Amino acid sequence: MDLHLAGKTVLITGGSKGIGKAAAEVLAEEGCNLILVARDATLLEQTAAGIRSQRQVNVRTIAADLSSDAAVRKVAEEAGPLDILVNNAGAIPPGDLLSVDDAKWRQAWDLKVFGYISFCRVIYAQMKARRAGVIVNVIGSAGEKFPTNYIAGAAGNASLMAFTRALGKGAPADGLRVVAINPGPVETDRLVMLRRAEAQEKFGDAERWRELTAGMPYGRAATPREIGDAVAFLASPVSAYTNGTVLTIDGAG
Repeated sequence: MDLHLAGKTVLITGGSKGIGKAAAEVLAEEGCNLILVARDATLLEQTAAGIRSQRQVNVRTIAADLSSDAAVRKVAEEAGPLDILVNNAGAIPPGDLLSVDDAKWRQAWDLKVFGYISFCRVIYAQMKARRAGVIVNVIGSAGEKFPTNYIAGAAGNASLMAFTRALGKGAPADGLRVVAINPGPVETDRLVMLRRAEAQEKFGDAERWRELTAGMPYGRAATPREIGDAVAFLASPVSAYTNGTVLTIDGAG
């Protein structure tokens, strides 16, 4: 399916692996030029080189820690004009209220919650001036399900859901769209690592980690590609009337 994205410039935070990498690969297939941002310069370049070897698109990388407004503004300036922003960086640690201290909570929110907000603030202004652009926030279904043992993530994700809907509500007047995706469990390297550790503890065999996903819808977690496909669709003109919406992709789990 042609999503009419060829030639668009897309910046993806957390673009070196997992959902960010998958979204980059899908968007490259659609002919987009990419700017990938993450902390690890080596891993970023490996991802970029893999995409360049498969697709005739321009792929730039910017290694940066996006946990401060100053860093976000520096990256945005280096990136230049964008057609699409995909906010995807950040992993909030698990734990209940008594086990996640203020320092961990604030550090995680600085990158994911305030990082998303800061990037939106800068890029939205640029897009508004041109009256064209789409912002896709990859958030997480904990913002809907409120797990007690992931309280910082639940609260942060719920905040970003409200932020997306509020920003999207005014976006049509500026010629823009703002949408979000709430993935449930996704088979990223991080999830596999956690499940392997859990299987080792529970079964004495890390290789049995897939047994821990048997109770999920369809007996598995989502693949990064399934989320990446949704990012591309929502960012595209094919989805031009979708705005202020949060799409949950969790198999109804």
